[in-house]
Amino acid sequence: MTTDPRPRVFVARRIPAAGLARITEACDATVWPGELPPARDELLAGVTGCDGILTLLTDRVDDELLDAAGLRLRVVSNFAVGFDNVDVAACTRRGVRVGNTPGVLTEATADVTFALLLAAARRLPEAADHVRDGAWRTWDPLGLLGVDVHGATLGIVGLGRIGQAVARRATGFGMRVLYHGRTRASAAVETALGATFAPLPELLEASDFVSLHVSLDDRTRGLVDAAALARMKPTAILVNTSRGPVVDTDALVTALRDGMIAGAALDVTDPEPLPADHRLLGLPNCLVVPHIGSATRATRDRMAAMAADNLLAGVEGRPLPTQVNPEVR
Repeated sequence: MTTDPRPRVFVARRIPAAGLARITEACDATVWPGELPPARDELLAGVTGCDGILTLLTDRVDDELLDAAGLRLRVVSNFAVGFDNVDVAACTRRGVRVGNTPGVLTEATADVTFALLLAAARRLPEAADHVRDGAWRTWDPLGLLGVDVHGATLGIVGLGRIGQAVARRATGFGMRVLYHGRTRASAAVETALGATFAPLPELLEASDFVSLHVSLDDRTRGLVDAAALARMKPTAILVNTSRGPVVDTDALVTALRDGMIAGAALDVTDPEPLPADHRLLGLPNCLVVPHIGSATRATRDRMAAMAADNLLAGVEGRPLPTQVNPEVR
């Protein structure tokens, strides 16, 4: 009996063939077949004895998982830009490379951000329901009045790749763009985007729309809390396509219910997914979609290819094309 000489890997969900086909050809791959993520015990069993793991944001990579995988593990390839589900420090201590998929989903996520902004501003979900429910009887001069986007002030929190792409789109709507981040952008970037730096309290107070584009860490968890929401205009709309825990969900429910802000449009939530009976889903001024920021065929194909590149480089002992912890060699 011969053993398969190829590296052994576990893929925690089916991904597009642009990446998966290369993985299954080059590796002894176990691909989780379920529509939902593997349960924790199933994940721990699946990674045992693997040289590489391809994970999603739903898969927590910590010391427990690394122990289950064992000493053969060389790489964790995360099918996402963010990697808040991965304990990078624990991987680094063990000499495990960690990869992600930055850059490829910038434009798709910026498109969804503006789609959410427009839909919330012009109350498109409510309008569509109005038609489906048979309530559209005539043109109504007072019906389903929204707010203007053109000429409004957009506050961008986090001026990274996606934040900058959103700012570029805002120029087409003649919007005034304010931004806040941990570091100020260069004068050239500010000029190119027509963006003005502002302290966060000032941005919240001045913006008609606030769009979140920060990574999730200890400094940004709960960044938009009750105090932040209280600073926003009662006519303002919050858009979040970053990570759900950046916003305090309970505080957001209160702000929307009590009219502290006019609305919210969310691609990400906390918890994620939201239970069907969650209070946010019962609010008419809250639009929620199921984390579709990168959900175009071309973008997911590019993500799959990049995740495969990282996984295959890792099991072969090479630096990853996009490595989160480059100090691991």
